[in-house]
Amino acid sequence: MSHLKLPADCTTKADIRTAIDTIDEELIQIFAKRQGYVRRMAELKQHPDEAFDGERIETMVAAIKKRAEDLGLEGDQAENVWRVLIDWNVAYEQRTIAARLAASDVKAPGPAG
Repeated sequence: MSHLKLPADCTTKADIRTAIDTIDEELIQIFAKRQGYVRRMAELKQHPDEAFDGERIETMVAAIKKRAEDLGLEGDQAENVWRVLIDWNVAYEQRTIAARLAASDVKAPGPAG
């Protein structure tokens, strides 16, 4: 993480906005990196139904919520953010896999006739 003033050391709104903007940039880079793994997962899965794993999701959300609370973040906030992220990732995987399957159906030769 970059070298930021600690919150207690910020003396102006500009200090705080600069820190938040820096953190937001780091977050977007991390989300982009994470999306690369989601793309790869969509390539490995064979059917759109594989995109949703309720047990995995609930286990993951519970762990994220606990970790957030351990770090002093409101657990409900972390849970809400992750559920939106997961919902989007599941939908992305489903769309991507379905499109890949549809494209392979179009390329498959039809019956001779």
